[in-house]
This record gives sequence, C-alpha cells and structure tokens, in this order.
Amino acid sequence: MSENRKTEGLKALGRETGYLETYNPNVLETFENKHQDNDYWVRFNCPEFTSVCPITGQPDFAEIRIAYIPDKRMVESKSLKLYLFSFRNHGDFHEDCVNIIMKDLVRLMDPKYLEVRGIFTPRGGIAIWPYANYGRPGTKWAELAERKLMEQE
Repeated sequence: MSENRKTEGLKALGRETGYLETYNPNVLETFENKHQDNDYWVRFNCPEFTSVCPITGQPDFAEIRIAYIPDKRMVESKSLKLYLFSFRNHGDFHEDCVNIIMKDLVRLMDPKYLEVRGIFTPRGGIAIWPYANYGRPGTKWAELAERKLMEQE
C-alpha cells in the first residue's frame, strides 16, 4: 500500500479478510478524492450479491451496480465488498436492499450524485430490478437525479 494511503487510516485494505455474518454499514471506509476539481464517474459492479427473503428465508441473488460522482470522499472498494457481503444473511425485500445501500453510501461519502441498481434473479417467475438515486439538493446533481429517475424503464 502506498504511504499516502496508509496515512488515511484505512483498516480493511491490505489485511486478512474477515467476513461479517450480519448487515453492518460500519465497515464502510472512505478516502480523500484527490481530484476534487474534476467531475467524474466511479462505477462498481457486484455480480454476486446475496440477501434473504424476510418472509421465507430463501436466498435472493442479484447483481448490484453502483455509480457515483464523488465530492471530497470516496468509498474504499474492499470495505464496500465487505459491506455488500454483510447482506448475505440479511432479510429484506429487494427494493429495501437497494435503498439501504444508496442511503448508507450517501451518508458515508456525501457524493454529488449516486445511483444503485439491483438486478435480482427471478424467483417465482418474476425478476425485480429496483433503482434508487440521489443528487445533492439544490444543485445540478439533483436535476440529474430527477431526470435519470424519470428515464428508468
């Protein structure tokens, strides 16, 4: 790990991975955006997301796609992996999982813009693909969020 990253206090990166058994947003970590003068996209794709149905306890499988435009802080990818893995035994509906992820990341980073899409595999013959987004209120990013939400199919 580079010296400048070591000084940022990251705990998960470069250490043995211990996986969580229950949902835990406290594992999420951030680091400083070194390019705050430049707007750009950061995208994550997690094709192996799992949670459980809160009613039946059956596993649900999904691809979770996260995209954001950072401001001052960025999410560290290993901590994001551990966070998403913490849903493995978490009982919530698909729509709830996507909204929880979005809200946790907004609270963590205070990004300019963020969106989360869940592409859940079919159960009972129906696939559910929830989408949630956020744009910083009172800015062009809020307008982007509104436009992108209305464009969803």
